[in-house]
Amino acid sequence: MKLTQIRNATNRLEFAGKTFLIDPWLSPKHVLSFVDIPGMPFHVPDPVKENMAMPFYDLPVSVEEILQGVDYYVVTHIHPDHIDMAMDGTVGAPLDKDVPVICQNEEDAAVFEKSGFKKIIVLSREGMDFGAARLTQVPARHGTVVPCGEAMGIMFTSPKEKTFYLAGDTVWYPEVQENIRKFSPEVIALNCSAAELVENGRLIMNDEDVWSVAMEAPQARLYLTHLDNVAHATITRHTMRSLLMARHVEDYDMPADGESLCY
Repeated sequence: MKLTQIRNATNRLEFAGKTFLIDPWLSPKHVLSFVDIPGMPFHVPDPVKENMAMPFYDLPVSVEEILQGVDYYVVTHIHPDHIDMAMDGTVGAPLDKDVPVICQNEEDAAVFEKSGFKKIIVLSREGMDFGAARLTQVPARHGTVVPCGEAMGIMFTSPKEKTFYLAGDTVWYPEVQENIRKFSPEVIALNCSAAELVENGRLIMNDEDVWSVAMEAPQARLYLTHLDNVAHATITRHTMRSLLMARHVEDYDMPADGESLCY
């Protein structure tokens, strides 16, 4: 398999002969802050960050290059740092609506239908085949206090590939441990900027959560993503390296935007 870090949680995955574009947030930099969201439903513990426009960095390559050759879009959940969202409630404006989109539930599917996507696939927890790749929806918990809506993880399996666990927007909790024990993944992608909101607590993993995954899955190589592009993050790539060094976690990759890794 080949993983290419695009930006934030956006990654291109080449797996078992198919190319999946994961959580395609493709907007230019500095287009959205928390104060721009109608009704301001979310608040960052540090109020200064509420006014910081995201994403912080431009895409490393053109949108056309990112979209070239993609067989499926994978959207783990509809949040504005995982897919482009318009004020009219539609999503995915830069995407090719003829490319199938894989999503987590019927509610998200309805949004994609409204947005003009022609083929929408709600991923099951029993698993679905996409050529030689099998994708299975697995649980995720998007918040330590109150989940910030539903989100999913995905297990990618194939006789041709190492098992890949896309944990998605989740914190460490018993279901993540169970996902690892059930599937024994050899590569695990973790969203780990420790982003937090007043209403929901910490939304995704921090260094302690990454350490917990490393302890539970010593056979796996960790792929650390969802870093350095959102205002409510509390950990950067730079600080994560120091934090994991203190915890003696070494078997991980933290790719730069635009960097590709093969497993």
